[in-house]
Amino acid sequence: MATTGTKGLLPPEVVQQIQRIHIKSSHMVDAAFAGEYESAFKGRGIEFEEVREYVPGDDIRLIDWNVTARMGHPFIKTFREERELTVLIAVDLSRSNRFGSVKITKAELAAELAAVLAMSAIRNNDRVGLLLFTDQVEEYVPPRKGRGHVWRLIREVLTFEPRGRGTNLAAALEYAHRVTSHKAILFLVSDFQDSGFDRTLTTARQLFDLIAVSIVDPREDALPRIGLVELEDAETGEIILVDTDDLDFQREFRRIRSEDETALTRLFRRARVDHLEVRTDRPYLDLLVRFFRMREKRV
Repeated sequence: MATTGTKGLLPPEVVQQIQRIHIKSSHMVDAAFAGEYESAFKGRGIEFEEVREYVPGDDIRLIDWNVTARMGHPFIKTFREERELTVLIAVDLSRSNRFGSVKITKAELAAELAAVLAMSAIRNNDRVGLLLFTDQVEEYVPPRKGRGHVWRLIREVLTFEPRGRGTNLAAALEYAHRVTSHKAILFLVSDFQDSGFDRTLTTARQLFDLIAVSIVDPREDALPRIGLVELEDAETGEIILVDTDDLDFQREFRRIRSEDETALTRLFRRARVDHLEVRTDRPYLDLLVRFFRMREKRV
């Protein structure tokens, strides 16, 4: 695993960016997510709390027969939800995520999302870890609590210099399983420019409460008509010359993009993985709130 990362002093502009994201995520959680996260992600199970006297309406299946026999009248066992959870945020740092045609790159948006999710979890006393990956696992930050830990996670996503260029989602999911001893919530944040991870995704769904968060830039859906341009594949480095004024090229570009989106949606549906799409050109706050509320109705 790579050991390069965020050693030494950070440039002032990077520190300001981390501060901005940290403050923004804190305000968003306070303003919009109070109770939403907790309702959407229940605890792993229940644990015994106490024995109390039976009252009409209690579930008779919870009667503690030993205590009842000893005391001469019914007592029941009560339980409370085991609230503390482990959240792992896996972020794709491949070259394609450094792209951005509006005010923010996909990697910067991933940092904001990671901050909001981490802050929501920590406000609910959950532990949060971070996994950074490209075509290899680059960095792993074990789950911890505390607001200062959120600062570190933001810093890692924004400043870590990966070795790899491409994307290997299967390797990231397999590593997540190796470092997680019990079922956790796994947010997989990527543009999903990869293939061949179908089986691993299905297996991961059985091991984690898995949420796929795909990040999209508007230039990936449509190219402006500006004549001849060179397009570079960010992950392979391949360069091709295209005529963006060519209507056949524009139609083919949109067709391929549509087919890729449809295939990805079908894959998540088959694997029964929750899927959330966020875009660099649109606000994501309401989208996250709606997603949390949708999950609340299911659990």
